[in-house]
Amino acid sequence: MSKKLGFRKALETKVKKSQVAAKKKAISIFTAMSVAHVDEEEAGSGEVRHVEKVLPRGDFYIGEWCDGLPHGNGKYLWTDGCMYVGGWFKGKIMGKGKFCWPSGATYEGEFKSGFMDGQGTFTGFSGDSYKGSWVMNLKHGQGIKNYFNGDFYEGEWRTGFQEGEGRYQWTNGIHYDGQWKNGLMNGNGRMEWSDGNSYEGCWEDGFPKGNGTFRWPDGSFYVGVWSKDVKEMNGTYNPSDSSTEKPDWDPQVVFSEYLKECKICPGEKMSILPSKKMPHWPGMGKGNDQGRPRRMSDGKLNCHSFSSDMHDVSAISEGDAKDDDDGIESLCLEDSTSRGSLPRFKTPKKRQGQTISKGHKNYELMLNLQLGIRHSVGRPGPVISLDLKSSAFNPKEKVWTKFPPEGSKHTPPHQSSDFRWKDYCPLVFRTLRKLFNVDAADYMISICGDDALRELSSPGKSGSFFYLTNDDKYMIKTIKKAEVKVLLRMLPAYYNHVRSFENTLVTKFYGLHSVKLTGTAQKKVRFVIMGNLLCTHYTIHRRFDLKGSSHGRTTSKPESEIDPSTTLKDLDLNYLFRLEKTWFEEFCRQVDRDCDLLEQERIMDYSLLVGFHFREVPTPLASGAVTPTGNADHENEEVPRLSQTGQDQLDSEPSGGSSIRLGISMPARIEKTVRKPECETQLIGEPTGVFYDVILFFGIIDILQDYDITKKLEHAYKSMQYDPTSISAVDPKQYSKRFRDFIFKIFVEDT
Repeated sequence: MSKKLGFRKALETKVKKSQVAAKKKAISIFTAMSVAHVDEEEAGSGEVRHVEKVLPRGDFYIGEWCDGLPHGNGKYLWTDGCMYVGGWFKGKIMGKGKFCWPSGATYEGEFKSGFMDGQGTFTGFSGDSYKGSWVMNLKHGQGIKNYFNGDFYEGEWRTGFQEGEGRYQWTNGIHYDGQWKNGLMNGNGRMEWSDGNSYEGCWEDGFPKGNGTFRWPDGSFYVGVWSKDVKEMNGTYNPSDSSTEKPDWDPQVVFSEYLKECKICPGEKMSILPSKKMPHWPGMGKGNDQGRPRRMSDGKLNCHSFSSDMHDVSAISEGDAKDDDDGIESLCLEDSTSRGSLPRFKTPKKRQGQTISKGHKNYELMLNLQLGIRHSVGRPGPVISLDLKSSAFNPKEKVWTKFPPEGSKHTPPHQSSDFRWKDYCPLVFRTLRKLFNVDAADYMISICGDDALRELSSPGKSGSFFYLTNDDKYMIKTIKKAEVKVLLRMLPAYYNHVRSFENTLVTKFYGLHSVKLTGTAQKKVRFVIMGNLLCTHYTIHRRFDLKGSSHGRTTSKPESEIDPSTTLKDLDLNYLFRLEKTWFEEFCRQVDRDCDLLEQERIMDYSLLVGFHFREVPTPLASGAVTPTGNADHENEEVPRLSQTGQDQLDSEPSGGSSIRLGISMPARIEKTVRKPECETQLIGEPTGVFYDVILFFGIIDILQDYDITKKLEHAYKSMQYDPTSISAVDPKQYSKRFRDFIFKIFVEDT
């Protein structure tokens, strides 16, 4: 412990000295130079020239300049001692460059819009280093990390964590080769100790869990089921040919002793990110708030921040933190000129849907639903195991409960009418909620809390009604009896699929229930509870429902009524979605897996729901700019803007409380496309070369439509009137092929 404290103190002293030196150097540079002020008369439009400029806050820029902005190669010095040398594009850090911190830490590599993005090397002041792939300040892809304590990791990373295949080598000679997840050993892997002993098998959250084998150098081994819980642990010792006696050995010693020295080093954290140091350039815009700099957060990021390593523990001294609070103010670049002006949007409605309050026609149904959910989720059940018996999936596995108004032994009194509640396959859905990491208490609060549900304004094409929880986390959809049968039929395959592929894009189902009113009404309502794909703190500026068909695939709303809450369709689409290479490869694999499942289960008519948030903070546009749908009528329109809170959140919480993963809070680029006027049914327009940085959300929805006799008749009837390839109702195999072909044309690798 004393050695660690001494090492820490030495690091802090080194940081303080380096910061003082950096600040003195910056002050000397600024005081010694006599340079032009930024307000001097500029050169002609489009002319690139070399300048030396002192910015209003005392920062200094030297390098190439065009149209009032850094453009080309240049050096930027901040008054706190930070420095950037490298490429610029219309005022943004872009291309190859080097960023230096006052502590002496450096990053050298590729940048995109101020973010460390591409191939690059970070070298920390403590001796930490990482060389490899980055995406939006996060280690993502293949990379090698050397830790300040001598540990070493080489392998795959995902959003700042070790994830995938990788090798970790400790300084004491122990090493692990295998699978990782969220920065911990997880999956299949092998660990070998310096004395020659080894364990090979399953791991979970950094410890042996499941089937595995522990071996000794003499050839003897212990094989069995491993767990930190002694009750779950069991196995058999097998002696070697040269050994005849069973040693007095407890397998739990692996957890208590052997793994004590196998802690993953937390590593070093950046004091502040280059993307948070982006300067404000005078004259870049005159919209709201653009005449003054805006204070950003202090750079101390939480576990969901755009940090250099989301698993790192800060190694910053108290002196650093104080300096950061006192003077290191990050200024926001408030412009969208780097890739083209953002489209205009109508102001979105405050919240989707109508609150179901007393007097609403479905008020009693909502009370019944909430009473039933509270009873189902709160009812004691057996310890959940992910290995379910086939009997749990039996469609006859249902639980009926009566809810009289006066209450009963198992149900509370209530103000609604008498009704019966049915749970379908309750154990399966309880296990699915665990698999999807849904906390039972949070689930009940979302659906059954004091806040009422909201009913979306109109039913879907199928006649189903949709309800949203007040926190937008869950969507409740009324479904037909035929859809209940489809879900129960495909439930075993669906369960195995989502268990095998955690990044599946198919809808997440949390419960299947029905309410039946007693008495003369005898009304029965069946409904399914699903995850809301577009539940996010980001404003979703555009959303599309995409199938790959053209007949009827355009919005029925007049263009004057289209706003960010409008769900557009295939013929409204005017973007290509560009994903970073590793994301794109995983996207293609997962779409194939999901479509294989749906094709196997005879499902068709599903679609890919895509929503995105523009990362750029736009300035008001000149008249004549077009909306995403090509509408040139801008009366009463406003430009989407990020508030200061929203901008800080974008910098520090990329997913509004959830980590980046496939289809959720993904950083990406989109490219504008334009259709040829003569091709009314052209699904994919021509690329224009105009790009936008976005946060992307997507998933496969509406997966309960069976290709039954009704759909077969619909196909036959419409085929006589329209091109059979343009209609939605086609054979599942044909539907799957057409869907994939279309999706793989609009989602491409970002080069």
